[in-house]
Amino acid sequence: MGRLIDGRTSQNASYGNSISIPILVVNTPQLFGQIGLNTAGVGDTPRVQLKGTIALQLPLDLLGITISVVRGTEATDPLVFSMNSTFELSILSAQILTFSANDYNPPIPDDGLLVYTAFVSSDLLGTIRVGPENFDGILISE
Repeated sequence: MGRLIDGRTSQNASYGNSISIPILVVNTPQLFGQIGLNTAGVGDTPRVQLKGTIALQLPLDLLGITISVVRGTEATDPLVFSMNSTFELSILSAQILTFSANDYNPPIPDDGLLVYTAFVSSDLLGTIRVGPENFDGILISE
């Protein structure tokens, strides 16, 4: 039976239309959530469960969105999860994307902090992050 070691939340925007952050560079990951899980007391077979939500206002065109989660702080760190979606929506409504991901038996860092970072990118200018935005995770082990 697994036991909870740690759980963290990164809450950037709690409500819809509570932020307005444009994605200014096409196909460039933009950070929207980051957590650090304390690994003190972790046993055999650690598992991390991650989930998140992001809402985007889209331009009037066919649009590709990528959400990625890495183990670390940089977009080039080891990829844990990636999701690509294509939308054709009105600029009048936000698109809410949710995801869940798992990292089975991740290497435990010497400093005892297991960091995960969530990024979003768009293939078209005019995409705006409008909220809500959250990213959270829990660390479980035997």
